[in-house]
Amino acid sequence: MEFFCYHRDRPGSLALRHELLEEHWSYMDRYATEMIARGPTLADDRDTPTGSVHIVDLPDPAAARAFAFDEPTYQAGVYRDVLLRRWRNTLGRTMWDFPGGREGGNRYLVLGLGMGQAADLAVPADRDTVIAYGPLSSDDGAAWLGTAALVLAPDADTARAVLTADRYADIEVHNWQFGGRS
Repeated sequence: MEFFCYHRDRPGSLALRHELLEEHWSYMDRYATEMIARGPTLADDRDTPTGSVHIVDLPDPAAARAFAFDEPTYQAGVYRDVLLRRWRNTLGRTMWDFPGGREGGNRYLVLGLGMGQAADLAVPADRDTVIAYGPLSSDDGAAWLGTAALVLAPDADTARAVLTADRYADIEVHNWQFGGRS
């Protein structure tokens, strides 16, 4: 089962985040073979972290909760909240298989939160700009709860357009970059 995990930073926690960076990476290294994508969301300056995205393939919802809540920077209070949902890898690849590579251009997390009739289940036509893409669902997979995508786009509005606006209660767009050890 694949899961989307988005830890959002607590205001004022940047120094603690930096202090625990090696512990965070070491923890994530334990999940290297299960990792589909990872990386920080960033403020408008594209340098200051605002959160941390991890998409992982784990055995079940209990393992996903352990992954999200045992993470050392979560335990230390860096994050204000965590969004954890089942996710389906519609591209069937990891971020490391993305043809656009690790650097160059603007990259975004596009997060559409919805409910009811599922939307945007198919991968967008321009697959070469899509790093990761898939629907979010309930733990049992029965209810569609939105869509999460990592995309390469010239700007936030173009990134937002990867989702059908009127099908979501809200669409968030965050600056994002490939994460992990260089």
